[in-house]
Amino acid sequence: MSDLILYIANKNYSSWSFRPWIAMTAAGVPFREELVRFGEGATNPKFREISPTGRVPVLHHGELRIWESLAIIEYVAELSPQAGLWPSDAGHRAMARSISMEMLSGFRALRGACPMNMRRPVRAIDLPEGVEADVRRIEQIWREMRALSGGPFLFGAFSAADAMFAPVVNRFVAYDLVREADTLDYMAAMRSHPAWLAWEQAALAESWIVPEDEA
Repeated sequence: MSDLILYIANKNYSSWSFRPWIAMTAAGVPFREELVRFGEGATNPKFREISPTGRVPVLHHGELRIWESLAIIEYVAELSPQAGLWPSDAGHRAMARSISMEMLSGFRALRGACPMNMRRPVRAIDLPEGVEADVRRIEQIWREMRALSGGPFLFGAFSAADAMFAPVVNRFVAYDLVREADTLDYMAAMRSHPAWLAWEQAALAESWIVPEDEA
């Protein structure tokens, strides 16, 4: 498993990189990290050399290339089932995949208005239409899953589903979007996880600025 190489971009901004990184780190899956920083326009010509889509994250395993955050997580889960990336209960596993896919394909208003930014001072912004509805739906998901599992994470122990929502936790903090006690409780659990703290520490140490992501 040590021959897994995960290519990521800036830890301060790259929400899609954050997802497989925190999933694999939290699960104790060995991998080598390669950071290729964003250039002008939040891209980099080198991305095309390492990824079929010209984007990161991308996982290299020998000659194999796996791109897209959720596909990377699924591949690693198959390689290392003992890591417990998905819940052990079949029903919970299906629900975890359902909400992960909802995160993957939805919440565009929130993602567009509030880019992930680990260094951003906490302050609210004027929110365009659709953001508040996205926030309420995410809170509903978190509330229902934690009520089902008993918490502290979405399905009890930290799982791939938590990894898929990790950038949202930063968005909720950085843009001062939520007040509900159960939402804040879940966010506190996420932000105290050792894998989160390791990513955050590295993100805060970065000096690079991507103007497109400085909302």
